[in-house]
Amino acid sequence: MMETIGTWLAVFLTLSMFSFLYKDNPFYKFAEHLFVGASMGYAIPYTYYNVFIPYTYNPIFLRHDYILIIPVIIGIGYWFRFSQKLSWISRYPIAFGMGIVGMGVPMSIHAQVLVQMRTMMLPLTSINLILIFIGSVSILLYFFFSKAHTGLYGKFTKIGIWFMMIGFGASFGYTVMARISLLIGRIQFLLSDWLGIIK
Repeated sequence: MMETIGTWLAVFLTLSMFSFLYKDNPFYKFAEHLFVGASMGYAIPYTYYNVFIPYTYNPIFLRHDYILIIPVIIGIGYWFRFSQKLSWISRYPIAFGMGIVGMGVPMSIHAQVLVQMRTMMLPLTSINLILIFIGSVSILLYFFFSKAHTGLYGKFTKIGIWFMMIGFGASFGYTVMARISLLIGRIQFLLSDWLGIIK
């Protein structure tokens, strides 16, 4: 009985989401708000039991590791963002977070740029390595703005534009594939679990 009710509820919410194809309507808004509310309702106790208890409450109050009070205070500073008078306090944890991001830049350069350059310098024994070499050099030269992109140099930098467009297209295609996969899953649910047309 409960499984049947759950199936019909899922069908209603799925069709409510699909109703947005017609126009924005109360069914879509209800399903959207329910989804956001359920997500937050799941995330809050999940964060409490899996983050706050093991990484804040237990170390400070049970193991007396008081040094962790400092990051707790920094984290609490984010909540002052919701206060009109004290919102300036939230700038300090944001600045601290940006500093952490800045510390990660050298590691990102090493992991993404230097490794890419090292791969490019391998012996050009295959078509893949040759394409990586041409693509990396042409893209790097495209972003070298101290020299005018004219003549043979300009034609070579245009090759970098083609490599970038192919990369962006592949990323966009991957995103579209993910959305299509979700659509196929919902249609399969309607035709199989609800209507029983397909097995």
